[in-house]
Amino acid sequence: MAYNLQSLITILQQILDPEQTHWTFDHNKPQLESLLQKAESLMQILAKSSPSQIATLEGQIRDSTYKAEDLIESHMVHQMLSKTKNNILTFFKPKSKRLTFSTPDLQLVTQDLHSAVVSMTEKMPTSSDLQQATQQLESMTLVEVEEKSASSSRSKSYLVGVDEDLLELKDRLTNSEKKVKIIPLVGMGGIGKSTLARKLYEDPHTASHFNYRGWAAISQVPNVREIMLSLLRGPDEKVSNELIGCGENELKEILYKRLFGRRYMIVLDDIWSKKVWDKIRMHFPDNNNGSRIVITTRDSEVAEHVAGSQSLHHVQLLDEFASWDLLCQIVFGEEDCPDELQEVAAKIGSDCSGLPLAIHVIGGLLSKVERSRDVWENLSTYVKASIIESDEHFSNILSLSYNHLPIHLKPCFLYMGAFPEDYVIKGSRLKSMWIAEGFVKSNGERSLEEEAEDHLKALVERNLILVRWKKTNGKPQSYSIHDLLRDLCIRKANEEKFLKVKNSIRHVSVQSSYEMEVVHALPQLMSFTRSFICTDEVSFSPVLSILRLVRVLDVMEMVFEEFPEEILQLVNLRYLAFSCTSGLPIGISRLWNLQTLICGQTTELHLPSEIWEMSELRHLRLLTSIEIEEGYKIRFVHKRLQSIYSVWITPSLIRNGFLEIIPNVIKLGIFYIDTPNIDIDLSHLHKLENLRCDSELDEDGSRFLNKLRFPCSIRKLSIFKCVVSRSFLTALCGLPNLEVLKIVNCVFERDGEAEEEEWEVTEGDGFRSLQFLHLQSLNIVRWRANETNFPKLRELQLTRCKELEEIPCDIGDIPTLQEIYIEECDASVVASAQQIQKVQQDEYDNYDLKVFIYD
Repeated sequence: MAYNLQSLITILQQILDPEQTHWTFDHNKPQLESLLQKAESLMQILAKSSPSQIATLEGQIRDSTYKAEDLIESHMVHQMLSKTKNNILTFFKPKSKRLTFSTPDLQLVTQDLHSAVVSMTEKMPTSSDLQQATQQLESMTLVEVEEKSASSSRSKSYLVGVDEDLLELKDRLTNSEKKVKIIPLVGMGGIGKSTLARKLYEDPHTASHFNYRGWAAISQVPNVREIMLSLLRGPDEKVSNELIGCGENELKEILYKRLFGRRYMIVLDDIWSKKVWDKIRMHFPDNNNGSRIVITTRDSEVAEHVAGSQSLHHVQLLDEFASWDLLCQIVFGEEDCPDELQEVAAKIGSDCSGLPLAIHVIGGLLSKVERSRDVWENLSTYVKASIIESDEHFSNILSLSYNHLPIHLKPCFLYMGAFPEDYVIKGSRLKSMWIAEGFVKSNGERSLEEEAEDHLKALVERNLILVRWKKTNGKPQSYSIHDLLRDLCIRKANEEKFLKVKNSIRHVSVQSSYEMEVVHALPQLMSFTRSFICTDEVSFSPVLSILRLVRVLDVMEMVFEEFPEEILQLVNLRYLAFSCTSGLPIGISRLWNLQTLICGQTTELHLPSEIWEMSELRHLRLLTSIEIEEGYKIRFVHKRLQSIYSVWITPSLIRNGFLEIIPNVIKLGIFYIDTPNIDIDLSHLHKLENLRCDSELDEDGSRFLNKLRFPCSIRKLSIFKCVVSRSFLTALCGLPNLEVLKIVNCVFERDGEAEEEEWEVTEGDGFRSLQFLHLQSLNIVRWRANETNFPKLRELQLTRCKELEEIPCDIGDIPTLQEIYIEECDASVVASAQQIQKVQQDEYDNYDLKVFIYD
């Protein structure tokens, strides 16, 4: 599939943008415009074509597109860089450069694309309603159903046909046996082992039975340190910096101590070998109190090794009725399946051979096509043919959904194959990578991030990727992919030359030192690589110097003592993620294409002022404070800049008018280290949703919160090491969209007076949209509030509030409240939470409220 056309279109649109100041042209501009016109025309035709119509021209389109990309970007890189007589790299600002090409080369690729346009036009139907209907049936993407009902049904994780299994397993988890028991769930890939385990793990009755729960994905290439970190994650699914700095043996000891004496439930998902179990088994103590360990595995021998042959629970394929029921739930949600579709729906469900993953994926496809008997019967034929053609029928069934993906989603799906099995990736990172690769089409009214978010949502709705973790406001945060679908990604990426094209490797993923050595031994193949992703701690390799055209460089797991100078040669970079214990070097603005800059180091990073010369910046994530050198003036408004995360804006920067040049920022951090007599007016930042405020309690600047003026758009507010006054908290009640509030290591006091050690939310004050409240290491003793002050609260977290006497009892009457987490608080706080839960159960029959206690 020639989906890479969008990448070429993105490059050409950037070059030909009338507002860009980087390039001027000789006689090449008309040819570039012609190439863009051909590419856009071909993209429109391909978007309306079926896989069978594209097949014969796929190779020609792909090769021509890659050739055009390589030609253009090679010339751009060559003309941006030159060497001085001292052999030191020097940067010539692109605005002073003329973009020139070899005319015959441009003509050749333009002619190739023109030929493809003509051929595709001839293949498109020109008459008769029958031809149009046939094309619609083949493409399966032209007529989409209402998103409202479909999205609501696909947001759930359906589990049917296993009611008896759930009852049996719940009993085994919560029965009176004191000795620690291991419960293996055994079955083939895609049969629903992990879904069943997750259902047990999240069940309210099961969860309340245990006072510690942990979940870890094991996979074929297990990392014991990562397993330990997963099992030690807190209730907000984050790992503390203290734990991240620990070695494997330290983490094992910490886990043992945390589990000792507690009744715990541990889930070890997707164990492939006996060896990994033998490495970690001794770190789960038998407290003789009813603790349980659930494992999922495809291998019965592994399960017998872990738990003995008598305790295995074999997860079975669904019968025909359960298959039909699951398919209808995925496609129709709460609606009934129309009468005219019931027979064909039952047939499709049956043809999926009872494999839940196949039913989910086919259901995701059905939910995107017209609800007509003809369309569904046509798709049923495809499913049946997939089974007949190969013994690997499940893989072929999964391939159907990929084959009928809209053209713009295919590269986004294939990109998931670049990450290891069971890898969890944040949506923000994935979207930035897709944008850097040029996979996302620009829309004048919407940002690229909004378009990429729609791509993510579409893949989730089609059940091709999974939401693994959610944000505190309930929205998706991190994603993963089922290992069978990941296998499909890798197979399709190789078939369609997404990874390797003739004499080059387009997208490279390195997951071990051995793979790094292999890559380094292939310098010629790497010279046209566009993305290089390293997902494990491997030794440094000089491979960076050969990534001449790379757009995405994610080497976060490599820790550099000094910023590698080789990176400054990679002037085609759009996305850079790295770890470095020193500052960014002078010359960072050479990377003038850079959109996303992430540094994962733990010490403060120097950020040179020249970074504000980088007009393409969209996201900055660096652990640092920003200063402006004396006399330096920022020359233009950064309209594209959307997030400045873990980068603190200081008062000196505010005095220099920094807030005026980031009008579209969505995420922002402010670090207040002195006390200038200025207000911090954020009210003009109408897109600002996520704000973090930091200070130092031993400085006068810790009282700066009253100097803040907020925009109404704020959805998440995090406050660290500040003095919190009553008037400030009252002001927060006026924020209509505030959903998440975190107050950490702060001191509560009266306005201008001594500490009062009390937070009283008075009648009439209400956090009307607040869903998540996290209070940590505060000095409050008394907290007075009722259900009217937090009418939409879903989750309350209290951590190390050692002076707090109790949780207000009326908090339990909030109708939306689902979870209370308490960690390292006084016994009276624990007792008040347990009393709230008891009242809700005894008096209101409310068993949905869960209380989790962490010592």
